[in-house]
Amino acid sequence: MSSRLPQHFQANALSAELDALREAGVSWSDLTVSNPTRCGFDYPAEAIRAALSGPEVLQYSADPAGSLCARTAIAGWHGHGVQPEDLVLTASTSEAYSWLFKLLGDPGDELLVPSPSYPLFEWLARLEGLQATAVPAYFADRWHLDLGMLEARCGPRTRAVVVVNPNNPTGHFLSRDEWAELTAFCARRALTLIVDEVFADYALEPAPDYLPTAFEDRNPPCPVFVLSGLSKVAALPQIKLGWIAARGAKASALLEPLTFIADQFLSASASAQAATPALLEMAPSLQVGIRVRLNTNLAVLDAMLAAYPHLSRLPVEGGWSVLLRRPALDSDEACALRLLRECKVFVQPGHYFDLPSDSFLVLSLLTPQTVFMEGLAKILPRI
Repeated sequence: MSSRLPQHFQANALSAELDALREAGVSWSDLTVSNPTRCGFDYPAEAIRAALSGPEVLQYSADPAGSLCARTAIAGWHGHGVQPEDLVLTASTSEAYSWLFKLLGDPGDELLVPSPSYPLFEWLARLEGLQATAVPAYFADRWHLDLGMLEARCGPRTRAVVVVNPNNPTGHFLSRDEWAELTAFCARRALTLIVDEVFADYALEPAPDYLPTAFEDRNPPCPVFVLSGLSKVAALPQIKLGWIAARGAKASALLEPLTFIADQFLSASASAQAATPALLEMAPSLQVGIRVRLNTNLAVLDAMLAAYPHLSRLPVEGGWSVLLRRPALDSDEACALRLLRECKVFVQPGHYFDLPSDSFLVLSLLTPQTVFMEGLAKILPRI
């Protein structure tokens, strides 16, 4: 078996406990759910089915970059001068990372990746033979990108920097100053910047100087690739379509080799591509419902935390998660396991996302409101 894979596939303690509850038929509340199709949102079912059943789905015309119709709709969605020829379609954002890692690095090369963040980058990099080097952010009233740490951890085999705007799960949007410093750093060190903006449409409590999207910078001094997809934009993770957008002349120069990689896979389905224009037309109304849920759950959490002065939550600039801060009387995993066993409520420990101490639990604001409120009522007195 390849050394790029995990040494074992044993479930951790929380997963094992969840498996035991399922096997015993015991119900439990999930405050980590991030699949919008399981969260009770009102989808325009007939319109979605119609979009996926047009005559185009019976035809196949292979274009390595993806169909012009889909790319035109995506370019129009983003605006800011994005053109169809700036885009390459993928089956998912994860695949987009895989292709960019193939494009930018050789085995043994390095990427600088954000921390805290979703624990995806290490494995995507490792599966491509690359090394993902974590660059911790720091919290002082809000999260901040540590430019000094970026400089310190950049080595001779560093090829790219990955940032998530806003970050998952911290919700940190880059500030405009951070963007200017980050792109200048990448230009100075001849690095490519990969910007994951899947949650960019879900700003909740952004700082005044936040950068809503990297697309605002039409001519960055370094190659910039921006990632997104239908999973979050249209709340349709089952319709597998993501995209890579090249920003600026230096990234555009890399589109031909990127398209060569895409041509080896041709993984974006004809049905997803054909449906994209109609699905993007539906996206704004779906996003409204999600933002209402996010803000409502945030207000519920704030109201309930008033009775527990030893607990607090960090600002949520954007995204679908909130960080609950607690006294670290035990490890975050021990706390999460105790809440699952005693309250039958599942939350995620912060160390799953490389949060810097045992003081954090991660909750999903996407959770249906009744489940969220009832789960909080059970766990808050026991944290």
